[in-house]
Amino acid sequence: MAAEMGPTDEAEDTLGDLMRRAQAGDADAYTALLQAVAVRVRRTIRARRPGARPDQVEDLTQDVLLSVHHSRHTWDPARPFGPWLTALVRHRLADAARSYGRRGIHEVSADDPSVTFVEPTTNKEEAGEPGLLGLEQAVRALPQGQRQAIELLKLQELSLKEASAVTGLSTGALKVATHRAMTTLKRMLRGTDAGDD
Repeated sequence: MAAEMGPTDEAEDTLGDLMRRAQAGDADAYTALLQAVAVRVRRTIRARRPGARPDQVEDLTQDVLLSVHHSRHTWDPARPFGPWLTALVRHRLADAARSYGRRGIHEVSADDPSVTFVEPTTNKEEAGEPGLLGLEQAVRALPQGQRQAIELLKLQELSLKEASAVTGLSTGALKVATHRAMTTLKRMLRGTDAGDD
């Protein structure tokens, strides 16, 4: 793996120097360090996981960069930077492999998307079914008592007790009005006669 990271002595010195300066609080050096490390890490991940998708490579790279960030205080400036970075990459890749393995045990691949996804669209107005506008028109066409019950209980989501206080109707009368309104709306939206129960 160290060979895959491909550090030359010069690159090693540069990264070590950037890390020393970053540990001393140099923000520019820290940014340069992360950029240089990201390039090397992406190359290593692609070499180790040739079939990895670009998003997987990027996720693993970001994991390594987070590890560098959280562990930067553990690097000893008297030691080479490359082996320290290589160890972080090795641990992140091992963690990712374990995580992938755990997920893979519980996941089932479905070749037929209809097994997982119902329909490509949830808007059925094109198929002749009423949309929001049709529903609003149907609610406005309800008798006044039924319309009020629907607006208070279903649209404003008041409790029966709260709606009763607003209208002066009993909770039983509100239940009946709501039931009749729902029946009438179903008939109206299906295009059949909207008779009363």
